[in-house]
Amino acid sequence: MRLPVLRLPLVLLLAAAALRAEVTLAPLFSDGAVLQRDKPVPIWGRADAGEKITVTFAGQRREATPDAEGRWLVMLEPLAAAAQGADLTVAGKNTLVLRDVVVGEVWLCSGQSNMEWPLSRAADAAAEIAAANFPLLRQVKIERTVAEAPADTVKTTGWQRATPQTAGAFTAVGYFFARDLHRKLGVPLGLINCSWGGTPVEAWMSPVALAGDPRFAVVAERWRKNLEEFPAAQAAHDGRLAAWTKAAAAAQVQGKPAHEAFLKKNPRPRPPRGPGDPWTPAGLFNGMVNPLLPGALRGVIWYQGESNAERAGEYHALFAAMIRAWRAHFGQGDIPFYWVSLANYAVPADGGERGRTYAFLREAQTQTLALPHTGQALAIDIGDPKDIHPTNKQEVGRRLALLARHRTYGLITDDTGPTFAGAAREGNALRVRFTHASGGLIARDKPVQALEIAGADRIFHPAEGRIDRDTLVVRAAAVREPVAVRYAWTNAPQANLYNGAGLPAVPFRSDAW
Repeated sequence: MRLPVLRLPLVLLLAAAALRAEVTLAPLFSDGAVLQRDKPVPIWGRADAGEKITVTFAGQRREATPDAEGRWLVMLEPLAAAAQGADLTVAGKNTLVLRDVVVGEVWLCSGQSNMEWPLSRAADAAAEIAAANFPLLRQVKIERTVAEAPADTVKTTGWQRATPQTAGAFTAVGYFFARDLHRKLGVPLGLINCSWGGTPVEAWMSPVALAGDPRFAVVAERWRKNLEEFPAAQAAHDGRLAAWTKAAAAAQVQGKPAHEAFLKKNPRPRPPRGPGDPWTPAGLFNGMVNPLLPGALRGVIWYQGESNAERAGEYHALFAAMIRAWRAHFGQGDIPFYWVSLANYAVPADGGERGRTYAFLREAQTQTLALPHTGQALAIDIGDPKDIHPTNKQEVGRRLALLARHRTYGLITDDTGPTFAGAAREGNALRVRFTHASGGLIARDKPVQALEIAGADRIFHPAEGRIDRDTLVVRAAAVREPVAVRYAWTNAPQANLYNGAGLPAVPFRSDAW
């Protein structure tokens, strides 16, 4: 009869232990983590309020006491690069030991599908994956998460080393960017892959950023209306989906060719956007970026904009506000922020002004270079007009790495192609001047393509360009008195103008029409 008497205290002890929260770490900290060198490194997590937390790493020992909500944070003094992995220990009521933690360069990789695009689907994927033997090039992938309010934590893959077994899941753009820098710098490279295909910039903006400009009220109003209409839209979608499913089944009975033909002509109906959708304003910042704060970074690379092309006029203000807010939230000053200008892609139903939506979005991206410590890598010449996802991620990553090499790490190199500096009338032609035209201008494979010129009537005509060292003389027989010139000002232009370093010219227009 003694057993029941002994059990009661044991049950109480177990219950009491369950109420004691274990020490936990923020999502960026796991075995194999890469810590940012040469700047203070925050380490943070959760524990019981008032509990004593001790963090030790690389000869440093720091203590913290969680606040009333259980949050704790310590700051490590700046660390030198270290390729030899070491243990990072966090001790409280329980002890966590992270193995093989290294110190190097950490870059946040974010945006939509062209950033999320994995190495396994890039050009020459099999060969690239087979050669991916870089144990000091590592990625942590942030799980796709939407949140209505800023979240403290998020699920991740944990840090993974680039090997033939793992590299296929890395962001392809990030991998080629980091591989280039890893080879040049000789230090560990860490990538935080925080991306989600088909998402707009407003989803990545913080609530503070969206509330900080009256121009952004249109975003909230658009989403409010979307949610208001969602129940009816969902009901209509359910009906379309039922009809589509029935028709698809009938086509399948007729055989594989008939079924494939049906799917090609009749894609599965897309559900309406509603609660929990990745287009939720601030939803991805809340769910995927906020849990990373205030992680120590060197900078950000970004590939996004396709989902905003239909409203390109809004993009510059939104994008610039997002960059400023991210910098403020991470609290490390004006960290470098480099992005990819949209590739050449013939948006379905191109024609008229719709055939220029990407041109205006690219212009909005270029305007954002007014912010300090920013840079833009072009993809205007390496896309596939028939595919929104160009597979030549190698060159995209290399061009981003050129920006980082030069602007972040001080390694002198050309990092930008010819950039419009002005146009002056010369008879029936316009002479266009450029910056970043080192080595002169070069037209690859054929005369300069994608040029247009207009007179006072504002009607643009195809034009010819003659290269005169580092300038371009543009004229068209149909325009006797030109006043404006454009280059690569369509969604999918044949852009073939470069500088001597082989970098493509930035699309431009001299008008403001």
